Amino acid sequence: MTHPSLGRRSFMLGLAGLSGTAGLGMPGFAHAATPARISEAIHLGLYMPLYAAMNGGFFEKHGLTPDLKTAGGIAQPVPALLSNAADFAVTGTGMSINATVEGAQMVNVAKIAGMISVWVVAKPGITFNGPEDFAGKTVATLKFPSNTYTTPFYAMKQAGMDPEADVTWLQLPFGAQLQAVVDGRADFATVFEWDASIGATQFDLEVVYSLGEALGPVVFSSSFVTADFLEQNPEAVQAYCNAIADAQRALHEDEQLFIDVAAKEFPQIDPEVIAAARPRFFGEVPLVPRNPTISAQEWRTLVDHEAGAGTLREDLPYEQMVDNSFAEKAAQEFGLS
Repeated sequence: MTHPSLGRRSFMLGLAGLSGTAGLGMPGFAHAATPARISEAIHLGLYMPLYAAMNGGFFEKHGLTPDLKTAGGIAQPVPALLSNAADFAVTGTGMSINATVEGAQMVNVAKIAGMISVWVVAKPGITFNGPEDFAGKTVATLKFPSNTYTTPFYAMKQAGMDPEADVTWLQLPFGAQLQAVVDGRADFATVFEWDASIGATQFDLEVVYSLGEALGPVVFSSSFVTADFLEQNPEAVQAYCNAIADAQRALHEDEQLFIDVAAKEFPQIDPEVIAAARPRFFGEVPLVPRNPTISAQEWRTLVDHEAGAGTLREDLPYEQMVDNSFAEKAAQEFGLS
């Protein structure tokens, strides 16, 4: 199988939509004078800390007025930063590396998603113990370069398999993976949330494995800025990291906050699905990070994954790509480990 060109990294993944900013019964704060223009790749549940910071009033609490726009693809927040249409990007961390390789120095300042959020779904009674169990099977994914394809591909390579020869890939459009398992065209589907919980609650399927937990903690999605913005606006970057850290703390302490924010941001998702999904956001390797800091090991896991999956243009060092000082200060302020 020949991979499509890396330019398809900007493939429209769908589910775009503008985030609301209404509060959820949180205390009011004075109107802030400093704008924070945020460009998210697409509207996804794995950006939950961002949505909690907006809907919970945490940006205002820390002196920022957030303005969130959905860019329409995981590469698109980069041109938003470069054209000065946005200050902060929220997208796949690998996009900061590829942009920097092309000459635009990006700096990661906060972790948004701490696990690669891909789960394996199958019919009831199917046993799945690891990537080796994909051998000889048909796997329904979204189209490359979706992580529903690249993550199992990478996991199989790590397990010593040949994913191009050992597995039949069924690359499908959004919404079709679960049905492929139900009707027998695929043995497994590899999916994001909310699809994992939709499969469990509406398709009589089972979530049999977490590829993300198996791979371990990782800076799967991050907030990054240009080096120029960081140099010129350190106070805004600190306030942004404070808001994200505050929201992450609140999400881990208050179960209802996740439910309320998810219902507000994703009104098309059944409440039963949201309730079923919540434990997968706060598992042993939490998708919602406990704090926004980015460790060297989390960075290395991300780089190895992206390089192995064929979506990274070059391996750039952690020291060049991450400024952890703002996130560390925020984590210390809120007592987050």
